[in-house]
Amino acid sequence: MIGRLNHIAIAVPDLDASIKQYKETLGAIVGDPQDEPNHGVTVVFINLPNTKIELLYPLGKNSPITNFLEKNPSGGIHHICYEVSNIIKARDKLISEGARILGSGEPKIGAHGLPVLFLHPKDFNGCLIELEEATK
Repeated sequence: MIGRLNHIAIAVPDLDASIKQYKETLGAIVGDPQDEPNHGVTVVFINLPNTKIELLYPLGKNSPITNFLEKNPSGGIHHICYEVSNIIKARDKLISEGARILGSGEPKIGAHGLPVLFLHPKDFNGCLIELEEATK
């Protein structure tokens, strides 16, 4: 069911410092910050030859990243995103297998303009998983 790894998301306490570190220290191609108010985050994508890294920074006081950074002040890996060909079929199969979908269970539009869902980390070895419907 899951396809290729789309990205690994890292929550960061200082977005500007993280951008600088990836650009200057690691020599990566870093995109521009984009606010995602529906998800309460500002994201920056770092393009790698085989996948992407997504830097996550809180957008507003109710951001889910704020709680993560309170528990992990230095930041850290927040989630892993896999592509699926049909997000509704994937959701329905996962639910039938006993997996829990976070939120309402309905896909939201993610940072790439595509439908996404998040799976409960307790069902996947403590790892928060994002599923993103792949473009055809």
